[in-house]
Amino acid sequence: METCMPVAGVPNGVIVASLLTLLAATRAHAEPGGDLILRGAAIYTLDAARPWASALVIRNGRIAYVGDDAGALAFAGPGTRALALDGRMVLPAFHDSHCHPMTGGMRLLRCRLNDFNTERSVYAAVRACAAAKPKGAWLLGGGWSPVAFPRGSPSRRKLDELVPDRPALLTTEDGYTAWVNTKALALAGVGTDRSGSQVGGIERDPRTHEPTGILKDEAVVFVKRHVPQPTEAEYREALRQSTAIANRFGITSLVDANASEAVLDAYHAADVAGTLTVRVVAAQRVDPRDGEEQIRELLARRDRVRGRRLRADAAKLFLDGEIDRHTAAMLEPYAGAPGVRGELQIKPEELNALVRRLDGNGFLLHMHAMGDRAVRAGLDAIEDAIQANGVHDRRHQLAHVGVASPYDILRFGRLGVSANFQPFWAQANDPVSGPTEAALGPARSRWIFPMASIAAGGGRIIASSDWPAPTMNPLDAIQVAVTRRPLDLSKPAKQPQERVGLAAILAAYTIDAAWAAREEVIDGSIEIGKAADLVVLDRNLFRIDVLELHQARVLLTLLDGEPVYRDPGFAWH
Repeated sequence: METCMPVAGVPNGVIVASLLTLLAATRAHAEPGGDLILRGAAIYTLDAARPWASALVIRNGRIAYVGDDAGALAFAGPGTRALALDGRMVLPAFHDSHCHPMTGGMRLLRCRLNDFNTERSVYAAVRACAAAKPKGAWLLGGGWSPVAFPRGSPSRRKLDELVPDRPALLTTEDGYTAWVNTKALALAGVGTDRSGSQVGGIERDPRTHEPTGILKDEAVVFVKRHVPQPTEAEYREALRQSTAIANRFGITSLVDANASEAVLDAYHAADVAGTLTVRVVAAQRVDPRDGEEQIRELLARRDRVRGRRLRADAAKLFLDGEIDRHTAAMLEPYAGAPGVRGELQIKPEELNALVRRLDGNGFLLHMHAMGDRAVRAGLDAIEDAIQANGVHDRRHQLAHVGVASPYDILRFGRLGVSANFQPFWAQANDPVSGPTEAALGPARSRWIFPMASIAAGGGRIIASSDWPAPTMNPLDAIQVAVTRRPLDLSKPAKQPQERVGLAAILAAYTIDAAWAAREEVIDGSIEIGKAADLVVLDRNLFRIDVLELHQARVLLTLLDGEPVYRDPGFAWH
């Protein structure tokens, strides 16, 4: 496993020299009197040279020693704290390599309908939200499910009754469908006549042609453009709440997979203020309509916001949509839908040109690729960039890889492209899995989320949640990756040949994720000189049944050696 790779624009020798200087400085200051000793632990280091240890020493936010208890206690001096862990597990803190913290945080501030599964309870929740929110402001929220409604969806007229005094927009959990009232439609220029008919996705009554209040896909985006931007205070609170959730699950590093300029500014403000409790790599969205001219702005923002715990040197491209909605780009037509293959959102020649320029400017490419044709297009573009720009430090990734052809599975390793999976989606009762299998048919369903196959072919797999998808908890996803079964064990494994081992999925959440984020010199493993980004679990994952992995609890999360989460029942001093 590589532990030192070059950074774009910096010679490899300089990186190695810098690392050696860091290690030497750390050792020079590692005399007795270190800040904190963790001992009596099951420390899984993710360092190939020393996979296991029982103790470590943290000094000035860095790891100063890794080894046995006796060696650690030799560091003890006045003011040293020693924490006996009695066999509990210590890991490098987790990375979430693809999530949307600000989107999820905003949802926490708005009307939440996730826990209501009947028509009456949804209506009562909406009425309560409307009463609690300031008059005149949009009522925003989401999480309602079509299964709560006897007719499959709620109506505009009912939402007019519940929220008569202001525009309202409430999405389903996936965000692709919205329930809106008349005021929201009117602000967007969609009337009860046929105005707004040029926008696709506005559901209309087949008899009267009036909008029903249900929007899909393009129409959701169209109406959302009229929603006011969040305030600075809302951004701050959304970030505070979402990062608190991440820390509670042992996460100290994440990739924001679609960061707007306003979101970057919010991260930057938190980083400057010293309140950012995660390391953030922000992927700036690339709009194919703006062509290569936008790269100058991306570079300027990258340089402007870089700080202690924030970088914006990733670029996000959407190549296609979703398999279950028949919008993912497929090599062959969908099962039961002759001629329907979905569409690439960027023409291949335009994609290649953008990727060449972004790659040449040192960006980490982060591409949404769900269907097998999108996966191929993404790999083709990266291969084209390799040929055009020559050898340099590139750490590109395709996110989701909902399905891939056997030919392209082998290209990940050959091209050095990481496959970024959301392991929790691979369980048999995930709400997307059934429609996905129906859309693909049995032969292609064999290759849904091909984690083990890509790893076996020499490719690097990394892991993430896509939160606010159902859970940000890595331990839930780790169990699904190892078993391909739902956590309640209610169904047998799906695509069991794509199960991965515990060591592999832990690497996907730590050292391999750190490499993909250009952070492996800083974190991702427990080694002398690296930041003390650590998580303490209540049990050793290698000593329990794999069907109980999700029952493990995070007791303590450290970032730079400081606690950003502590279980109330865990004694820190």
